[in-house]
Amino acid sequence: MSNVETRPVERTVCDGPPPVPGEPDTELLEPREVPLGGPRGMLVRRSLPHRDRRMVGAWCFADSYGPEHIAGEAGMQVPPHPHTGLQTVSWLLEGEVLHQDSLGSRRTVRPGELNLMTAGAGIAHSEQSPPGHPDVLHGVQLWVALPERDRDGPAHFEHHAGLPAVREAAGTVTVLMGELAGAVSPARACTPLVGAEVALNGTGPLRLPLEPGFEHAVLALSGAPAADGHPVAPGAMLHLGRGRRELT
Repeated sequence: MSNVETRPVERTVCDGPPPVPGEPDTELLEPREVPLGGPRGMLVRRSLPHRDRRMVGAWCFADSYGPEHIAGEAGMQVPPHPHTGLQTVSWLLEGEVLHQDSLGSRRTVRPGELNLMTAGAGIAHSEQSPPGHPDVLHGVQLWVALPERDRDGPAHFEHHAGLPAVREAAGTVTVLMGELAGAVSPARACTPLVGAEVALNGTGPLRLPLEPGFEHAVLALSGAPAADGHPVAPGAMLHLGRGRRELT
């Protein structure tokens, strides 16, 4: 027995795996197609969780979809379902998605806007293409695992119609969550992280400053971008590991 007072060490669900000696500097995670909202739902490309990597930092889930031509069709129809212990990050390049939840929130997300739902101890929501929706749907949904201190907290929903952007000669970087290149998102982040859309204009390389203590990954949504010289097909994710201060 010891007379020294000890306190339990707080552990979170979002720490991710510890650094592994010899871990590859880059790792390409190919997506798999899964139906969204049931066996007959719209197909999405799921790159996280992956058989080779469960998380990237606190990011634990990544689905990308489209561009899907849904003229005259129902489009996205995800019925009410529950979540606990995470945040859902909804971001569109084209189209509209109507979010409704058990808090009474009802908000349509459009390109350039952010829907962020913090589930906490529990929330239910649905996601649907609204009546009269645009002809094309193209976007991504990401999940963030909440740390232990927040995973049983109150549920919360927020919508951000304007987000900070960094404009460079080679493209525009919009910061969804966290901080990048001096731009800070107003979205609620419960753990240190960064999420950003990088829109290249094809005029040359774009260089981003990175936090070396973070894991980073690039998820391609369209075109044929190359990150650190590695081509990334739409839906695939290039894991970049830790220790980087810059990414081209």
